[in-house]
Amino acid sequence: MTLLRTRGMPVAMAMGFAAFGGWSLLLPVVPLAVSEAGASDAIAGAVTAVFMAATVLTQLVTPRLLHTWGYRPVLALGCVLLGVPALVFLASVAEPVALGVSVVRGIGFGLVTVAGSALVAELVPAELLGRATGAQGIAISVGQMIALPVGLGLYGRGHADAVYLLGAAVPLVAVAAVAALPEIRHAAPDGARKRLPLSLLLVPCLAMIVVASVYGGVTTLLPIAVADRAAAAGVALAVVSGAILVGRYGAGVLADRIGVGRVLAPALVCASAGAALLTVAIVVGGAGPLVAGAALFGTGFGAVQNESLVRLFRAAGPARLGGASAAWNISYDAGTGVGALALGVVADTAGYPAVFTVSAVAIALVVPVALVVPATTRTADRVEP
Repeated sequence: MTLLRTRGMPVAMAMGFAAFGGWSLLLPVVPLAVSEAGASDAIAGAVTAVFMAATVLTQLVTPRLLHTWGYRPVLALGCVLLGVPALVFLASVAEPVALGVSVVRGIGFGLVTVAGSALVAELVPAELLGRATGAQGIAISVGQMIALPVGLGLYGRGHADAVYLLGAAVPLVAVAAVAALPEIRHAAPDGARKRLPLSLLLVPCLAMIVVASVYGGVTTLLPIAVADRAAAAGVALAVVSGAILVGRYGAGVLADRIGVGRVLAPALVCASAGAALLTVAIVVGGAGPLVAGAALFGTGFGAVQNESLVRLFRAAGPARLGGASAAWNISYDAGTGVGALALGVVADTAGYPAVFTVSAVAIALVVPVALVVPATTRTADRVEP
């Protein structure tokens, strides 16, 4: 209960729930709609890729915007840009339209992701940081767990317009939560302009890039790979989101209790095993391997998320929270976009089983790096709002 009584934390969680719920409604639907309109798998993957490219470019400048504008304006603008452009899909999902709208929505998502992550570190003391990032992950994952199957379910029943309307409306709900946030003084001390050294960025960012790449492939290509089992694909994506929730909060609790860095390698192993099981599900069929693979991958992915984020925040200290948040979110979103595009090409050339086999191997290759390079022992000072 201490965490929920922290000033502004419940509001931040509500904002994350709505913003990421709106994003997740359209995440698998738009590539699927573009694919069904006649585009190739590579183009379907490119829809997610250009979204994430715009996100990453925006994330590069968001720390400076936070210092200049503050959290409320940045978050509000991000929610508006993430939601309103989805209304264009009511008129067309042609390739140029889908790509253009994805760029605008990606800008909004870039603002929301960096500001939302750094906000949590601004609101809570250092001893609650792991659980706070985990709790924010719960809010985000619940939104995704609900939105992913709802979006696919409505689309599969022929209600595409309803999906696009919800995708526009839900992020706007987050604007109300933004208005209720406490005012946070966000000064720009000299240390905020210093870059984090590569030695601190290497392991958390590499782990996020690789596992998020697989997540991009799962959310974009799994519904297409099991198109004859659309309901099962929706359930699998919901299981991924639910498992992310468990993995992320569990890793946060462990980070606060036993220290950062202990869970990263096991989490990567778990995610790799999940991707391997998804290969089995595609080859032999059956709901069991599909759901088990989704559960393992989601749990590992959630734990990697929290471990890498807390590791960056602890290394950065209070002067560079925006930069640490940007590094983590860029790794996450660049990985998601690159994975959707690259694995789409793999699907076109080698088939869907190869997509998830390559994914499992790529994650496994990061495990030795995580074991060899230790986490920093530095703990960030408490940041007073």
